[in-house]
Amino acid sequence: MPLYFPMEEYEDRWARVDAAMEAKGYDAAITRSPSGGTCDRCGDVLYLTNYVSTESGQEPDNKTRKASAFSAALLVRGEEPKLIADEPSPEDAIAAKNWEWSYDTMSKAAELLKPFGNRSVVLAGSDILPMKYGQQMFDACPNLAMDDMLIHEVRMRKTDREVEAMKIGGAIAARALEILITALRRGEKEADAAALAAAEVMRSGGSVHFIPVSHGDSIEQFCRNHLTGYSQDAPQEGDLVRAWVYGPMWQGYWMDPGRTTVVGTPSPEKKQLVEDCAGIVDAIVAGIKPGVMVSEMTALGRRMTQEAGGGQDAAAMKWPIFGHGLGLFWEKLDLSESYAEFDMAFEPNMTFGIEAFLGAEGVGSAGFEQNIVVTDTGAELLTPAPMLWWD
Repeated sequence: MPLYFPMEEYEDRWARVDAAMEAKGYDAAITRSPSGGTCDRCGDVLYLTNYVSTESGQEPDNKTRKASAFSAALLVRGEEPKLIADEPSPEDAIAAKNWEWSYDTMSKAAELLKPFGNRSVVLAGSDILPMKYGQQMFDACPNLAMDDMLIHEVRMRKTDREVEAMKIGGAIAARALEILITALRRGEKEADAAALAAAEVMRSGGSVHFIPVSHGDSIEQFCRNHLTGYSQDAPQEGDLVRAWVYGPMWQGYWMDPGRTTVVGTPSPEKKQLVEDCAGIVDAIVAGIKPGVMVSEMTALGRRMTQEAGGGQDAAAMKWPIFGHGLGLFWEKLDLSESYAEFDMAFEPNMTFGIEAFLGAEGVGSAGFEQNIVVTDTGAELLTPAPMLWWD
């Protein structure tokens, strides 16, 4: 399958990563990405070379095949990336001109590091590299440093072409979410509603990672069935229902919108809970503009949550955030005091999932998420599905 983005897009990405390496004083960098099955963290290598493995990533190492589904890219200042793929791939599907495949990509990557001796070399992606493969890297290049944000920081600022791809993905996710919520409000089984949503994603050219659904007596848990995400049960009249659709919706770019509603006519308490939670997300989205600090929107979300009663459910405790970066999977920055490794201002072409969870004792819990792109004047919705579903 030919490249979706033109070669000049990849050349621009290489140049920006090269500039980041120069600014940090790195002569070379090695990044690797696992991309098997639904355990997908293929972002860096996909971003640089358009390569993604079709292996499941679950095979144990054997005498011939090791590090299944792991690929790597070597970056040397002033040169194009060198890709090490874990399987043969169509030539026209890979952006890197310099590439080869290996039954043992991590050993091959270690070999490429050996000639660098005492030069400044960095490992990008240590957070997703198993210890035994990491040890091979450090044995080959003992002075290897770690910088997991090197490429990630470049990826945070999307190009116009990336934004256009994410708009397509957002429209797909929004349609699927509307189908999912509509079916749940009709009282269809969670599994049947999820199947309808997944079909919309797949026929539109996307892929589903997870469709977590909950309702009624399980609403305080993110999923009614934690193994699949959706159960064989159907919501009843008056039940709160909450659902998300997420996965790589278009060209590997992820969306993860979520909504909460009530089947039939809501009680005043449930209606208030849902509207309060939706209001937190709406207010943060409205407040995002270039120059506004991420921490300001985090503080706004925290203040509004407290004003609404401050109730926490399992999802709020699991994700103490009001949003996260979005792109080739979930990315930095996080809108959270808990995850505040660093803070910075919103910039045009940054993309985010803005979310909130809110619980009320004796009533239930709600959750919402919108996906947005920061523009020159504010935030534009990527997932324009309705927020409230009252009759």
